[in-house]
Amino acid sequence: MGVTALFSKSRFTIVLLFLLINLGTFALLRVALLIKQLADIDSPFYQIALAFLIGMVHDLAFFSYLLIPFVLYLLVLPNRIYQSKPHRIISFGVFFTCIYLLFFIELSEWTFWDEFGVRFNFIAVDYLIYTHEVVSNIIESYPLGWLLSGILALTALCFLWLRKTLADTFQADETFLSRLKIAGVLLLLPVISYAVVGATWYQFSTNTYLNELAANGPYQFFSAFRNNELDYRHFYKVGDDQQLSAAIKKQLNAKDSGDLYNIKRTIKAAGEEKHLNVVLITVESLSAEYLAGFGNQQNITPYMDEWFKQGVLFTNFYATGTRTIRGLESLTLSIPPTPGQAIVKRPDNGNLFSFGRVLQQKGYDTAFLYGGRGYFDNMNAFYSGNGYRIVDQTDFTPEEITFTNAWGVSDDIIFNRTLKEADRDYQDHKPFFFQIMTTSNHRPFSYPEGKIDLPSGSREGAVKYTDFAIHQFIEQAKTKPWFDNTVFVMVADHCAGSARKTELPVDKYHIPLFIYSPKHVPALKNDIVSSQIDVAPTVLGFLNLSYESQFYGQDIMQMRKDEGRALISNYQKLGLFKDNKLVYLSPQQKVDVVDDPLGAHTPLDMNAALSLVTENMAYYQSADYIWSHRLSRYQ
Repeated sequence: MGVTALFSKSRFTIVLLFLLINLGTFALLRVALLIKQLADIDSPFYQIALAFLIGMVHDLAFFSYLLIPFVLYLLVLPNRIYQSKPHRIISFGVFFTCIYLLFFIELSEWTFWDEFGVRFNFIAVDYLIYTHEVVSNIIESYPLGWLLSGILALTALCFLWLRKTLADTFQADETFLSRLKIAGVLLLLPVISYAVVGATWYQFSTNTYLNELAANGPYQFFSAFRNNELDYRHFYKVGDDQQLSAAIKKQLNAKDSGDLYNIKRTIKAAGEEKHLNVVLITVESLSAEYLAGFGNQQNITPYMDEWFKQGVLFTNFYATGTRTIRGLESLTLSIPPTPGQAIVKRPDNGNLFSFGRVLQQKGYDTAFLYGGRGYFDNMNAFYSGNGYRIVDQTDFTPEEITFTNAWGVSDDIIFNRTLKEADRDYQDHKPFFFQIMTTSNHRPFSYPEGKIDLPSGSREGAVKYTDFAIHQFIEQAKTKPWFDNTVFVMVADHCAGSARKTELPVDKYHIPLFIYSPKHVPALKNDIVSSQIDVAPTVLGFLNLSYESQFYGQDIMQMRKDEGRALISNYQKLGLFKDNKLVYLSPQQKVDVVDDPLGAHTPLDMNAALSLVTENMAYYQSADYIWSHRLSRYQ
């Protein structure tokens, strides 16, 4: 209590006490996270110490903003009211509640890190909006009662320890002038914080985990909330528009019409068009590493391991982002990921050129089928605004819903509904394009009992159940009269986790893409580097369709090996993986080049890969221009 004795005659002692609790709690969490990720942090001790120092600055910055209303309240409150018994009781209650909330936030940070390997970010902001799914997921995933009771007990102990010191503060009898002096100093802190501590100030190392240690979770949360969409031309290195326009047109074989970044072009197929049905299955969090064909030895995908031998398996295929909506954005719109929030969640995102629009022009029924509630992540609004029919959890009858969890119905239910929708379109003599988003391979990893030999609750079990559900779906589809004229596409939305010690860990974007139609698609492997933006053009290529394209993706089956490339991102870092090099753009106009990103991960000078830097900038700068000028519209 020696430190608080300095303020023993001031009501602002309560602020100092809460500051010390904050700093201590944040430091303890930082130590716990360091221990958790110690194997991934190969940095020298001085860098770890620097991370803690920078972290303390971020902790102070967060607290400086937090204390503003309390300091103003303590400044203006008269001594008579401040020293009264009712006010003391209320203050004790507020102090107790604030400590509890602090411990609750730190518990939330730990669970968030456990799942995503980072501090609070855009994902946490999104999760705050969708309380039903998120709260249900937390209740089903963690022993919430015990955890909340534990932090309540810890709060009580902390409060009892400080109670006497708190009580002494209510004996303070200060003049307004003396209060104003202390308040002025305290209110100077947020001003300094605003001027000094930037949004990316914590990113001092090449080790991502170390950078995250240096951050403060609540501070990052509010920063992400404020910077939901980044101004590309303000934050990123910008090149000459005319040169980059010419570069992206050349990359996509688009004629130079003279219009800036006009990538519209005609895809002319040879021969007769095939108006085959298309079923696009987007599987939640199916990393390539879970499949035997990519080295897994757990035998958790027995059906897919055999099924993948019967069609085209793309073995060098990558997700563009780390969230479901990033995957849906790329698969639907075939565009590079622009910084900030995905277009699926942005305003004015209707009537865009899309995979579904191309097939609608050919007479297809297009539908988006989702096992959960489609308001989550704005999916219903996005797809309905772009011409899709919506089928989500609210459309299922009570008889259909035999199992649900926090995220929606189990995968077998959404697949059964897909069969019914396909039967209806077949009876109406209408080709169909169904874009399915599964949910079962997501925490809490629960699914119907008796389907597989692993109990609910583990990622491995959820993957094996997903494998079972897909097997059941394909076997049932084989009995349908529309099966022979249907192309099935299976792809993941993203990997199960993207956290690594490097900025953009390419291996954590590696996902499977499989295209299957026994009568129309050969059985082979394709190892050209590609990503989710290439799915739509590739599938349309198998259908032999001619169309006016605004896609950034290309038909992988028509690409040469030296043309292979993948676009990957994490909201702020915008990467191009090509020729075994990774080029990525970052805020503050930074450009980084890495050699062998799947191996040694050796930093290179930008001049060592100037052509790749230009190609990267051409993709992302043109995508930002097209989006901000709303050029990618359905004609």
